[in-house]
Amino acid sequence: MKKVAFTALLAVLAWLPTDTRSQERESAVFTADEVVHDRDLHTITARGNVEVVYEDRTLLTDVLSYNQKDDIVTATGRVVMHEPTGEVLFARHVKLSGDLKNGIIEDLRIILQDGARLAANGGRRTDGRIMEFKRAVYSPCEICKEDPTKDPLWQVKADTASHDKDARTISYENVWLEVAGIPVAYTPYLSHPDPTVKRQSGFLIPTIGSSSDLGFIAHIPYFWAISDTADMTIEPILTTNEGGILSGQYRQRFEDGAWDMEASITRNSKDEWLGHVDSEMRFDLDSTWRAGLDVERASGETYLRRYGFNSKQTLTTRAYVEGYRKRNRASAEAFAFQQLGADDDPGTSPYVLPLLEYNHIGEADRFGGRTSLDASYLTLFRTDGRDTHRASLQGGWQLPYTGPLGDRYTLSASLRGDGYYVTNHDIPGQQDSYTGVAGRVVPQIAMDWRMPFVRQGRRVHQMIEPIGSVAISPYGGNPDEIPNEDSVDIEFDETNLFSFNRFNGLDRVEGGARFNYGLRWGIFAPTTGQATAIIGQSYRPHADSAFASNSGLEDNFSDIVASLRLSREDYLELKYRTRFDKDTLSPTRNEMDISAGIPAFQATVSYQFFEAHSNQQFATREQLQTGFSSQMSRFWSMGMTANHDLVNDNDLRSFQANLTYEDECLVFGIEYLKTVIQDRDIQPADTIMLRFNFKTLGSAEAQAY
Repeated sequence: MKKVAFTALLAVLAWLPTDTRSQERESAVFTADEVVHDRDLHTITARGNVEVVYEDRTLLTDVLSYNQKDDIVTATGRVVMHEPTGEVLFARHVKLSGDLKNGIIEDLRIILQDGARLAANGGRRTDGRIMEFKRAVYSPCEICKEDPTKDPLWQVKADTASHDKDARTISYENVWLEVAGIPVAYTPYLSHPDPTVKRQSGFLIPTIGSSSDLGFIAHIPYFWAISDTADMTIEPILTTNEGGILSGQYRQRFEDGAWDMEASITRNSKDEWLGHVDSEMRFDLDSTWRAGLDVERASGETYLRRYGFNSKQTLTTRAYVEGYRKRNRASAEAFAFQQLGADDDPGTSPYVLPLLEYNHIGEADRFGGRTSLDASYLTLFRTDGRDTHRASLQGGWQLPYTGPLGDRYTLSASLRGDGYYVTNHDIPGQQDSYTGVAGRVVPQIAMDWRMPFVRQGRRVHQMIEPIGSVAISPYGGNPDEIPNEDSVDIEFDETNLFSFNRFNGLDRVEGGARFNYGLRWGIFAPTTGQATAIIGQSYRPHADSAFASNSGLEDNFSDIVASLRLSREDYLELKYRTRFDKDTLSPTRNEMDISAGIPAFQATVSYQFFEAHSNQQFATREQLQTGFSSQMSRFWSMGMTANHDLVNDNDLRSFQANLTYEDECLVFGIEYLKTVIQDRDIQPADTIMLRFNFKTLGSAEAQAY
């Protein structure tokens, strides 16, 4: 017998067994304080700080014995094994094959790749990939530092468990779920992906609830990982009053595009087939061109809201091809719309096929001027009502200039021509509808002037900038024979105060001379916050009848528009936008959003007031939303939001409150929602939702209506 002391890393050729099957195996490398080689018994024994490295595995132990004849490694004492997949195994006694892949382990504890822990009385590894456990306990919760023997917040206990590294799943049999050491649920079988899995086919945690309309509800989702680039969630929704609904989501990524789709279908208690589809496709054809198809359709006007898919009032289907190259853009689009309002007539919903557009901006000349060209063609038709064909062409030129005092000028000129062919166009004051051609030519010249003044301090910078602009074009650019399809609604505010055409489409143009003037101010403190404001007005010598009453632009002098934005580090944010009547200075529009506080308590207030004008489909609106959120402690948070309709006697429109607990292994939430909206077969409702998310296992929700 020979005794040797090791203090450095070395390769032990004698580690290899003598049979020829093992001679191709890589040498094991180890260090130890002491190694004893018994040639008679064919054993090697290492003691003291033993470290063995074989392939991608590392074994640390107090005492290690290797039987060359049987190719068996035995480790005792404090045994630690580092797996190539990131797990760390702790044990009291280990008996392994020579390649460290198979064996028996006693008093086992494992820290998985994501930090979760698995413990067992004993374990066995076979085929180098399957670990089997007896009396297993699993939990991702952190161990209490003050009392490590204390039960974690939740844990899974099972008679047997197994971890298949090829299948990347952990399975349990005869399973109890314990919360704070108390058994709360039992199942004969449970499995979940191991930490290496990002997506895997299988049933997701169901959602259950009840509704006075639909009765008992159960969502039973199944996730199908079709491939590395495609997956699907199939979600049957079972109801006692309306039968079953089959819904699902499909997602796929391509080398040059993507496709996402949601759809559902059901047959209700009236034997009516109902359903919806919401699909989005995007594809890059080459470095210049891309194409897409968006489809939004529903079988009924209230179907989406009644079954909780979404609350949209207009569904848009769009197909397009567009390309960008240098300073050029071209596109071809088609649109179809589905209106879901109670008073909407499907026959008047337009179809757009096609909408062709081309835009070009030229290179700057030696003076800095640039030319531009914009062209478009539109065909819009309805099954019941007006049809429109429109061709538009506009050429322009723009020259920026900065004066010696820092004053900035932008001179522009444009010439635009529009041609129309319309059928069944109703003209106010005429008994018969109009069918025929119409057109216009609109030249325009304009200039914009700005003079920024800046004062720089040690901690604060201030800026004040007077702004003025003038535009001149002929009157009478909106004859009655030209229909208004895309410029029906206009909202005059600080964002379009200095625009030379405030209509958001091509069917209406501003005419005559108009002068815009205003003042912009800002104060900036890089380390603490900033405040900005703008105020302005517009004047035209002759009123423009193209603007609706109460739009703020129908008279010679416009209403006054202003905005203020204030932010103070992370605890104050204020946004205020308003429009004042030019004569009475009373507000015709007010929007205010305030958020103030710290994470421990943050309050929010949102107020909106819009005075209706003749071209808008909505009446006067005034509403107030208040709420707060609070991170009460490291794990507990809560929030509340209330919406009030101030036009109708301060009616409560909706109320929502929630309480949430979240730590490293569990999310628990309770939420209450009250809605008072009544629309055809949609009734006011009270909803309570409970949500449990056992991290690494899944989530569960329960709802009551």
